[in-house]
Order: sequence, then C-alpha cells, then structure tokens
Amino acid sequence: MPCPNPGFLVVPTLPSEPKRLRLVLGAGCDRIGRPGQENCGGQRPAPLLHPHSAPRPAALSLSPWQCVAYFLRRRRRRRQRRRQRRRRRLHPAHRLLLLGMAGYLSETDFMMVEEGFSTQDLLEELTLGASQATTGEVAAFFVADLGTVVRKHFCFLKCLPRVRPFYAVKCNSSLGVLKVLAELGLGFSCANKAEMELVQRIGVPASKIIYANPCKQIAQIKYAAKHGVQLLSFDNEMELAKVAKSHPSAKMVLCIATNDSHSLSLDFGASLKSCRHLLQNAKKSHVDVVGVSFHVGSGCPDPQAYAQSIADARLVFEMGAELGHRMHILDLGGSFPGVDGAKVRFEEIASVINSALDLYFPEGCGVDILGKLGRYYVTSAFTLAVSIIAKKEVLLDQPGREEETGSAPKTMAYHLDEGVYGIFNSVLFDNTCPAPVLQKKPSTEQPLHSSSLWGPVVDGCDCVAEGLWLPQLHVGDWLVFENMGAYTVGMGSFLGGTQTCRITYAMSRVAWEALQEQLLPPEQDEDAEGVCKPLSCGWEITDTLCVGPVFTPASIM
Repeated sequence: MPCPNPGFLVVPTLPSEPKRLRLVLGAGCDRIGRPGQENCGGQRPAPLLHPHSAPRPAALSLSPWQCVAYFLRRRRRRRQRRRQRRRRRLHPAHRLLLLGMAGYLSETDFMMVEEGFSTQDLLEELTLGASQATTGEVAAFFVADLGTVVRKHFCFLKCLPRVRPFYAVKCNSSLGVLKVLAELGLGFSCANKAEMELVQRIGVPASKIIYANPCKQIAQIKYAAKHGVQLLSFDNEMELAKVAKSHPSAKMVLCIATNDSHSLSLDFGASLKSCRHLLQNAKKSHVDVVGVSFHVGSGCPDPQAYAQSIADARLVFEMGAELGHRMHILDLGGSFPGVDGAKVRFEEIASVINSALDLYFPEGCGVDILGKLGRYYVTSAFTLAVSIIAKKEVLLDQPGREEETGSAPKTMAYHLDEGVYGIFNSVLFDNTCPAPVLQKKPSTEQPLHSSSLWGPVVDGCDCVAEGLWLPQLHVGDWLVFENMGAYTVGMGSFLGGTQTCRITYAMSRVAWEALQEQLLPPEQDEDAEGVCKPLSCGWEITDTLCVGPVFTPASIM
C-alpha cells in the first residue's frame, strides 16, 4: 500500500525485527528511524533530513555490519572534533608540533604491539630465540618501547605548556628514538659533528639544531657554519673568539652557572659577575647573543634551583638589553627525572618552573622558552636483556661462621657479557645499583643465595651489583634490567664485550595512531569502559596529569 505522506520513506517492519536502531537510506533520508513507529498499515515512516531536497535512489536497508560501521564512523568523527577543539586550546608554542606526520618514522622501523601484548611478551620471545640459536654469539640486546617516548612527550606538553623541547642526542643516539622524536616535532641539541651529521641524515633541518657544547673544536664550528647550524652556546672568552672567527653569523646563547652542587657549573657556565664582560666582548666582536641557558644537574633534590636559575637569567637578559643585545631565547637545560620513582617528581619541577616563568618571563614577553631533555624521554623506554656467561662460588673469609652453620659461608658470582665499562657505566658515573629481573620466575621453595653480578672484564672494578639474594642461576640464563635507556646505547664494552647491542623497537597500535594524528590521546568515551588499554598508548595521561601546582616558590631571589 503506498504511503499517503510523500515526506516519509516507507520501510516494512518485520515481526521478528529486534527493538534496535535500523539505518535506512534513500529518497532523501539519511537519518536513523526507530522501530515501533508504525504507519500506513503496518509500515513506519523514517523522517527526512531535508524535506525539500531532491529525491534519491530507491530505499536500501543496510546489514547489521554496515550499521555498526556507520556508528563507528560517527564516533570517530566525534572524537576528531574533540581533538580539534583540544588542539585549538594548546599553547601557540606547541601548535607547530602538532601538524601531522613529517615522514621521519614508518611502520617498518618498529614492531607493532597489538592490544593485549606488552614488551614483556616480546622479551620472552627474543630471549627464547637467542637461547635456541645454534650459530653466532649470544649477546645482550635492548627492547625499546617507543610508545613510552610518545607518552612522555604528551606529559611534557601538558605540564610545561610554554616550553619547546629539544632532545640531547648524546643521551641516546639510536635511530628509532631520533626518528620518533623528530616526528613529534622536537629540536635536537648536539654536542659534536657526529651528532649533527646523524640528525641531519634523517632529514632534520638545521633550524632545529643547537650546537650546545661549551668546548667546541674549530673544525666542528666550521662544519656547523657550512651546514647552516646557527645556534651555538658559549661560557667564556676563548669560545666566543673561536666562534667569532670561524662562524661570524652564528647566534650565541650564553650559558650561566647555577647554584647547585649537582650541576655541571663547577667546570661549565659563566658566573653572574663575568656575564657583563662577556656580553661587552660579544658586542665588540659583532657577535649576536640571543639568549641565556643554564643546566641544573641530574638528580638535583631541590626544584628551587630552577627558580633561582630563571631569576639569574632575568638579570642577564637585563644586562644584554642595556648593551644592545636583542635576547629572546631562554634555555632551561634538562636533567628532568626519567623514571617515576625519582626523589623529585617531574610534576613538582614543572610547577616550580611555571611559577618562576610567570614571574620573570610572563607570557607575551617575546621570549622563546626551550628545554634540552635526554633522560626524561628515554630512560624508562629501554629494557636490557643480558645473559650469564660464567659463574663461580666464592668462599667468604668470616671466622666463626663455619662453626655456627656447619659450612663455610659463600657467595655466588655471576659474570655477564656487559659491565661497568660499557652499558652499566651508570654504576661508575651515577653510583647506581642495577636490580635485575629474572626472566624465569623461581618457585617459592627455591632457596636464595648471596650473589653478585660482574662484567666480562677480569677487573676488581667491573662489579655491576652485589649484595643480591638470587636463586641458583646457570650459564645461559637471562637477566632483565629495566630503565636502561640513558647513556647506554652505543656504549658496548670495549674489553671482552660487544661493541654495540641490537635494539628491537616496539610501539602499541594506539600510540602509533596518536603519533600519526599528532594529537593528544582521545578522552575516554563511555563506550570505551572496560577496554584493555595497550602498552604505553598514552590514554592514561589525559586527565590524571592535569594537576595543580604542587607548591609555589616561597622565595625566588
């Protein structure tokens, strides 16, 4: 029976049809009608979006799968609109970082970790394959979760919205890290010619490179001039003279000392008393000084050191303005913690920095705020797997203990294929004590023994860790060390160890999609509740990191 109302599309209602939404297209209709609205003798109307629009082809009832696809497309469009609104709320300093894929990283550069899997599963597969290999030498290797790097970057943008991040290449120069950071829009802080060559080889423009070495070779200064690297740092007259002669068009950043025992300022950084003299010499040499930088040492327990350094930088800016220098760059350095269990949380440091910037360099003052980060991005992203190459029992010389226990006390010494002269150099330089994770979980009944870990070098100083209580291990067993991304890659032991370690890069699919769109991860929808979140996908940082200031500096000066 034809429907008397030409403004509706007639769709037969089946008796067995479930009470759900049905998508109907045709005759100018692209809305969703609800079942149960019967009309015209057992038939129900579907309202038109545009009653006066031109007629369309005959009615077409879509399958359930097409209906699902339609709803998914609608949800995706809603998310995109929310992301666009969030992008418009971003600070202008970060909008340039979110302009889409630049082509540095592709899917062939890493292994895609699907939902429900983690790097731990990947580690087990790789160690099993290495143990079963019948040819070649079993060597240590890294698993790098690039999704962690992406998540750290989103966290940085949220906590320090006015700071433009640069990556310190010396911290970890692996190609996967450089490519993902270049894709995220970071600049790069290079310490020598090799690092400048490396980042330019992957396509990073010279405008995004800082040559930030306080002791530069003349040949490398000329290399920077030849390849368009304009931004250089200095902290003394000799460096200023070298740059004025070899790179007269350079834009210089004056590095000042910080009042912190953990910083590099014992050897690097100009004191406030000497800054005016250096700025005067730069003016006489016709060298442009465009900014100020400082470096608070790694592991600094007092976030107020950043506030004091920002206050000192403000004084140097005023000196430069008096002498005719047009200074517009403030470099905060780095040394932000790379792990969650640090003595001072990154959010606390960010709160102090934001308060000091609002006081001394308020928004709209025309100063570009930079930060050079290394450990922050890569420490927690890398996990190291090392195999045991030798073991021995060592008797302890403790008189009286044998009579008490009935046996001589002993400890187990395990030798690894990497030591403190290579990957575990943090034992020497940072006084750390790496804690291994056993690849094979021991049973609760298995006794624990006093144990120590040693490198491959027959040297009393090549002790990786001691005072450990471990079950009985065997040659060929694997030990896993987490948080091994900083100052480890490219540091293979030169004596008895490998020169370089193999790196397997991984990233979750959600992190890859977030990187492709260059947007903050989507807010969690109601229909996303109960979804298992893949490794390092970035969702966990949406609202939990929107914390207020932990504390405000009571006294800056």
